[in-house]
Amino acid sequence: MELVEVKQELAQIAKRLTEFRGSLDLDEKQERIAELEEKMTDPSFWNNQEAAQVVINESNVLKESVNTFLDLDAEFQDLEVSYDLVKEEADDELQKELEQGVKQLSKAVSEFELQLLLSEPYDKNNAILELHPGAGGTESQDWASMLLRMYTRWAEHRGFKVETMDYLPGDEAGVKSVTLLIKGHNAYGYLKAEKGVHRLVRISPFDSSGRRHTSFVSCEIMPELDDSVVIDISPEDLKIDTYRASGAGGQHINTTDSAVRITHLPTNTVVTCQSERSQIKNREQAMKMMKAKLYQLRIEEQEQELAEIRGEQKDIGWGSQIRSYVFHPYSMVKDHRTNFEIGNTNGVMDGDLDGFIDAYLRQSMGKSS
Repeated sequence: MELVEVKQELAQIAKRLTEFRGSLDLDEKQERIAELEEKMTDPSFWNNQEAAQVVINESNVLKESVNTFLDLDAEFQDLEVSYDLVKEEADDELQKELEQGVKQLSKAVSEFELQLLLSEPYDKNNAILELHPGAGGTESQDWASMLLRMYTRWAEHRGFKVETMDYLPGDEAGVKSVTLLIKGHNAYGYLKAEKGVHRLVRISPFDSSGRRHTSFVSCEIMPELDDSVVIDISPEDLKIDTYRASGAGGQHINTTDSAVRITHLPTNTVVTCQSERSQIKNREQAMKMMKAKLYQLRIEEQEQELAEIRGEQKDIGWGSQIRSYVFHPYSMVKDHRTNFEIGNTNGVMDGDLDGFIDAYLRQSMGKSS
């Protein structure tokens, strides 16, 4: 990289930081942080633990946003000083460090920009992720287990916590269905990019003739909702069943009917939870999942009504896959909504999804702005 290119990159970063400063309202955020910290010093603060946690979470989010910006700005100032030094007196080692620093800062600024853009009502929430194999038995169930590993790896790379709420193993391999709760700031905001049908093309390890197979798995993403969101669910509309929990490799197996299945009769929406040993806790978690599903259903109905008003036609069949993962005759993962693609299929299956998520969110925000 030539010095003139370094200068251009620094100018671009400076412009983006100035835009951030204008949109962040730093003074207002710092005042709000001070207000929240004052609340925390109140002797009665912990009397209501749920309310206290809401205050702490808001404070942490604001602090993270403000501190990240201040760190980026400080790093930019340091790089400008380094640039001036290299410009005055050539130093290959210092210029190499400068170029590396500019690349790293540019990447960090892009990541911060994406976090700021996640501003829809439930983007910051935890996410509920469900995987459901399509037709194809063992082949598609194995594909579901591969996606389960992929999303678990992605979440771990991000420092998110993953809890298995429900797990139904496949007959021979893989999974028939699985529900995860992924806990972390902006988990839903990022993962909403993954909602849809995922298609795999490969030589099947279950086919003795070595033929190529195509498999489909549906991925559902919902935000975990807190008590501030009101979803009216009438008790008489619910059918609640309990049964003995079971899980992969003998996990979660116990001798009581602790697993809970809830059916919302008017919509035929079903949720199951077997993550806890307590039936009461599983019921509470299942109701949270039901609330999230009914909220998602309501949003989809509204979107469908708007689409009908606009005269749009939306195919929600198995052919409407959002992404294809091709392992044979070549290696490629391609998102059909954004045309973003990667040749490193192993990296993707190890959780390298940020490029796909970034492309989708930026495209969606561009459409909505």
